[in-house]
Amino acid sequence: MWTAMGVWRWRRNPLRRPTDLFEAWLAFAALVCVLLVAPAVGAVAGLEVDGTLQRAAREQRQERYLVPAVVVRPAAEPASGAGASADASTQRQSPQRTQIVASWTAPDGSSHQGTVPAAEEPPRAGERFRIWTDTQGRLVGRPLDASSASAHAAVVGLAAAVGAAALVETVRRLVVRRLMHRRYIRLDRAWAAAGPDWGRAGAGS
Repeated sequence: MWTAMGVWRWRRNPLRRPTDLFEAWLAFAALVCVLLVAPAVGAVAGLEVDGTLQRAAREQRQERYLVPAVVVRPAAEPASGAGASADASTQRQSPQRTQIVASWTAPDGSSHQGTVPAAEEPPRAGERFRIWTDTQGRLVGRPLDASSASAHAAVVGLAAAVGAAALVETVRRLVVRRLMHRRYIRLDRAWAAAGPDWGRAGAGS
């Protein structure tokens, strides 16, 4: 809208000031940046992030394995007391899954046992489920999949484009504000010079 309002400043008329023409070209440059440069910045940022996340996802898929585990027993409950009361209060605010002790065999053949979240409620000893581990059997998170990586990259690209557009508009507004400030200063000086003769016969002759 501010670009359309500034188009008239390109027209030749006796009231047009040099700063009016500069402001019109500034608005046109800002529009070009918002329509062309900002999307380009978003696309580049999105592609860079997507490439990085896709490489990370491939590495995770190569280094993480879904292995079978067996429920051994429920995990020990926290000790009673003030600490347990505080923990219970925290759990009421953020519910957590039941913890169990499970055993599993790592891809390298080593046996492991540890505390993990229960796959089902309530857990029963001997039940089998699957967990993600690395080659040595250490528990790891689920690897990032390609679609999630692309979604994260798209969000980053959109944020970069919006941020670039906002930066362009901020710079434009700051420059216009500076121009307006200079105009007011010149107007005050002109008014101060003409003030003493205002209303007198023959003023300005």
